[in-house]
Amino acid sequence: MIHRTPRLATLLSAGLSALAALATAPAAAQTQGVSKNQIVIATIQDLSGPVAAYGKAARNGIQLRVDEINEQGGIHGRKIKLLVEDNGYDPKRAVLAAQKLVNQDKVFLIASHIGTPMNNAAMPVMFDKGVINFMPLSAGREMFEPPHKLKFASVASYFDTMRMNVPKLYKEKNAKQACTLYQDDDYGLEVVRGAEAGLKDIGVAMGEKTTYKRGATDFSSQVARLKASNCDFLVLGTIIRETIGAIAEARKTGWNPTIIGSQAAFTDLIHKLGGKGMDGFYAVSTVFFPYLDVEQPALRFWANKYKTKFGDDPSTYSTGTYATIDIFIRAAQKAGPNLTTDSFVKAMETMGEIPPDMFGTPPLSFSPTKRLGSTLSRLSQIQNGRWKVVSDLR
Repeated sequence: MIHRTPRLATLLSAGLSALAALATAPAAAQTQGVSKNQIVIATIQDLSGPVAAYGKAARNGIQLRVDEINEQGGIHGRKIKLLVEDNGYDPKRAVLAAQKLVNQDKVFLIASHIGTPMNNAAMPVMFDKGVINFMPLSAGREMFEPPHKLKFASVASYFDTMRMNVPKLYKEKNAKQACTLYQDDDYGLEVVRGAEAGLKDIGVAMGEKTTYKRGATDFSSQVARLKASNCDFLVLGTIIRETIGAIAEARKTGWNPTIIGSQAAFTDLIHKLGGKGMDGFYAVSTVFFPYLDVEQPALRFWANKYKTKFGDDPSTYSTGTYATIDIFIRAAQKAGPNLTTDSFVKAMETMGEIPPDMFGTPPLSFSPTKRLGSTLSRLSQIQNGRWKVVSDLR
């Protein structure tokens, strides 16, 4: 028979109680999308709708950077797994895509989600589960206002960039009357509100305003109405085919106002699909256009690498998403081996100034109260079938 002293019995009892507590305690919470060997991230693109050309280029830009880091061993030993969903440029489909990625696939964050209305619809789904909306392909102010722990935006807003660039160009051209054609949604409204605010700053009111529904192809009535208003300065809140269609219709009728669009229209598809008639069109831009023979050596090398891998010419959507994933990688590396949402957010907030890259991106910085990396932009113009930078960052 074993005789236990009171002290020994007490120690044994305490030890057994501790073991029981450990056995019944819940396991330490694991961050969604992060495992020992993998980080699961996602993007939501338009792969089948009106801006599918943008969506496919954006997907490719992400894939290129993901492949590169995985070939180098990943981030603290973890490879990146990329999931891609199609929103068809439809807010309802964006919500369904976000629900799948957040609730079923358990992603760590969603990067470069395309479209202002789509992001506005999807963010509540993401934030409810603590999933970061990382540098979406939208220049809507909602991407960074109000500041939110799970918001990070890199694209200067449509409102601010139009407010900055429209009045400067209006004065340069000695314009007499402004007018606008815009997409009847959150995106189009942001473009027009920014332009109106900029014109108001110089004592000018926006004249005739007309809209179109997403997917429209005929702009004859809108252009006729704008032309009849004696407008000589046209602000477009359009994207690809609407930009081409509106400018082509204006040229056809002999109407040649100064025409300016947002960064959503800064694509080589405008001059590739629209031809010579697109010459003279201005658009806001925050980066250089990545032509295969661009003068910057590093960008030229990158553009040809992209072309070799995907068989397509890169666009600013390719460069933008590549740069986004590069910043994600920097922040995840800074966060250390114990990657959590909190450690990633802290890494982003304390990274300091992220210097300009080979794509011409302005310096970026973030803080607990600053969720937009930069407000700077420049103007580019189509000259002889090619985008040319015509103003410095401002």
